[in-house]
Amino acid sequence: MDFKKIMMSPEYDFLRTNPRLGGKIILLGLGGSHAYGTSNENSDIDFRGVTLPLRSDLLGLTAFEQYEDSATDTVIYSFNKMVKLLLECNPNTCEILGLDEEQYLIKTEIGQELIDNRSLFLSQRAAKSFGGYASAQLRRLQNAIARDSMPQAERERHILNSVQNTLEDFQRQYGNFAYGSIHLYLDQAVTAGMDTEIFVDASQTHMPLRDFQKMFGTLNNVIRDYDKIGKRNKKKDDDHLNKHAMHLIRLFLMAIDILEQGKIKTHRREDAELLLSIRNGRFLKEDGTFDAEFYQILGEYETRLKSAVQNSILPKQPDMAKVEAFVESVNQRAVEMEF
Repeated sequence: MDFKKIMMSPEYDFLRTNPRLGGKIILLGLGGSHAYGTSNENSDIDFRGVTLPLRSDLLGLTAFEQYEDSATDTVIYSFNKMVKLLLECNPNTCEILGLDEEQYLIKTEIGQELIDNRSLFLSQRAAKSFGGYASAQLRRLQNAIARDSMPQAERERHILNSVQNTLEDFQRQYGNFAYGSIHLYLDQAVTAGMDTEIFVDASQTHMPLRDFQKMFGTLNNVIRDYDKIGKRNKKKDDDHLNKHAMHLIRLFLMAIDILEQGKIKTHRREDAELLLSIRNGRFLKEDGTFDAEFYQILGEYETRLKSAVQNSILPKQPDMAKVEAFVESVNQRAVEMEF
């Protein structure tokens, strides 16, 4: 597939015409299954990238974190937002710096510098970040398998766990986002037809409305997924289960490489056979559960990750003085480009 030709199509004109993108993009590459080497004929095309800030973002009153185009599944982070997420070893942003050369569609001199300096951002925080994403993926998998048959009270408990973990994932994704005081708990239901249900005690102060909307939109999606019980499309749901399972193992593999070798390997060429076998349903049984071999593989990678954490070659925290010097250098050039 010629991704550079696709990038030049009218559908992606925003990459060239948007004043925050255009010549300010320093990196643009593949995302999702095409980046991992696990794509099939049904895989969407995802582009991920990094763009420099405007002079007014650094010296004036404007602000910008990321650009999203939902029609093309494109996400482009501002350089400063990218750095903050990289410092937390956020998997979605680490991936951008670990592509193969041919998987980059745009790469400027500063973009190459960012790739060359990726080791500045890697630390043992990767264990928590990648491990947290993997745990969330496992919960999605377990919940998706269990939710069709469990009793109402048990299902409500699963929903509560999913919502609480989604809040944690949301906080990781937004870095410095603090969602304040939100207490979720189960109690006797007041809604007809339910034995128990989830209640919330919440207190928010000076919270941006758009952050509020994003947070509760994310939580609403969790509830909506559970409300689809009884409307199961076996083929579609099995595809989702297999994809969840594949990404679970992929996250473990990437985390182990980062912690043991200090390397970001987004394209899982060496693991493609295993990952594709999971995606293609090798381990999924007819009843919608996974066989013992899959959980044996999962257990092995969980053990390897624990060992990788204990024996990691990475520092506990990034060297912030070096990070600061690099960020200042890039931002200084971003300002000078507009003179």
